[in-house]
Amino acid sequence: MKITDIEVIELRVPGWTASTFDGSYDDCVIRVHTDEGVTGLAEVDSVPSVIRAIIEAPASHTHAMGLKSVLIGQDPTDESLWDRMYDATSYYGRRGVVIHAISGLDIALWDLRGKIAGAPVTTLLGKPQRDRLRAYGTVYPLGETPDAVRRNIDRGLTLGLRAIKIVADPFWRDDLDHTARLIRAAREHVGPDIQLMVDAATAWATAEDGLPLMPIFKENGFAWVEAPLPLDDLEGHARFQGFGVPIGGGDLGLTTRWEYETMFEQGRIDIAQPDVTMVGGLTELMRVSALARARGKRVVTHGYKSNITIAANLAFLAQHWAEEALEYSTSESPIRWDLTNEAFPIDSDGMVAVPTAPGLGVSLNEEAVAKYRVR
Repeated sequence: MKITDIEVIELRVPGWTASTFDGSYDDCVIRVHTDEGVTGLAEVDSVPSVIRAIIEAPASHTHAMGLKSVLIGQDPTDESLWDRMYDATSYYGRRGVVIHAISGLDIALWDLRGKIAGAPVTTLLGKPQRDRLRAYGTVYPLGETPDAVRRNIDRGLTLGLRAIKIVADPFWRDDLDHTARLIRAAREHVGPDIQLMVDAATAWATAEDGLPLMPIFKENGFAWVEAPLPLDDLEGHARFQGFGVPIGGGDLGLTTRWEYETMFEQGRIDIAQPDVTMVGGLTELMRVSALARARGKRVVTHGYKSNITIAANLAFLAQHWAEEALEYSTSESPIRWDLTNEAFPIDSDGMVAVPTAPGLGVSLNEEAVAKYRVR
């Protein structure tokens, strides 16, 4: 079997102005085609037009190639293709958006391998450990009054979530007593059995903005504090240690095991939060996982796109060496909910079933593709 074509599909919800931090209103879908009619599917949480350019660019020289030219004619079951793509783009890649493009192609190749083998991707990655995963979702905004907090938390509870991540607002650092009231309102409303975590998500520019809040998170039993600072502030990340609440990082753009190694060693994070569509695909996600395990760290995957990303994260988490929660996007974008023919409903106990069909277990809803396709 040989790869014959790579299709890049750009999607966008009409009228989307990119005015909020939600990447699910546009999408870059990738299909890898073969001469035997089997197709691999993936998506990338990045700028679609840029991903298209990286894939379709003509070769400049042997270490500055468009990724399509690397893969055409190759055997999709060859697991050395990741390293070949990395080497062929090393002159202009190695990190950042080129790794995003490699991620999408790598995920599509794993989907292909599963379909060829007639097996779910989970079984190709490792030994399945679980067939259902606990889901957690993000509630944003949390609100500026206790009543608003309760109303917004209810949006997550209505979905069936038993774990909820709230998002910090910049105003939290201005009045600690008021912020403490809001956070306590969230904890009191959900009770002791619902897990809570917090995502700073660029709300804090410096460690001084967030450090005074750490005792409040500890007091209210938060499972982790995510993305406390911009990724380049490694020293600042390290200052969040010692408060009794695990610190997560990487979801805002880290790529490859090499960047996570630096974040572990200098940023001293407890939890790596790679996005499978940005870190380097499932191949590199497995390498980050091995790195984390060797250092006694955790991996909680990021995912805020469509059911394609959810399927890829389920495939990884189902065989992961530690049981971790699945991020379940609560975006209201129709691309989030309508892009695939399959859905991943949350069961009454807050769990999501791992797909068992060959490959990732998802297929494109062609009506949605036609509706939101840019070109």
